[in-house]
Amino acid sequence: MGRHRPPVSDTELEVLKALWEKSAATVREVLEALAPQKRWAYTTVQTLLLRLENKGYVRSHRSGVAHVFRPIVSREQLLQQNLHELAQRLCEGTASPLVMALVEGVRLTPEEVAELRRWLDEQSTAEEPTTQSKKSTRQ
Repeated sequence: MGRHRPPVSDTELEVLKALWEKSAATVREVLEALAPQKRWAYTTVQTLLLRLENKGYVRSHRSGVAHVFRPIVSREQLLQQNLHELAQRLCEGTASPLVMALVEGVRLTPEEVAELRRWLDEQSTAEEPTTQSKKSTRQ
């Protein structure tokens, strides 16, 4: 996610989640998706979508008489941005204390453990060429 975007409020996040589910939607369609949770006013949803657009999380285009909004930031990108900011604020930019805090005290399924191991293996493998090249330049 190349550039830093302003943080998303809790209500903006609710709207963004509905938009992620739809992938593209009008204000009315987002309003309908949010209806089971609580009553929203059309103008509230419209304002929140426009804020998200101004912050760089969604884009809109005119389709007939309505604007169609589509997310341009994925859930994973937003998660990565928020975790990076949290690591900066709490852990001086180091990710390991954050990762440890996330997994400690949580029972991971065998599948989640296997996935985490695969990811860690990939990370260590991706760093090996850099380590090898540093060793060869020192010799």
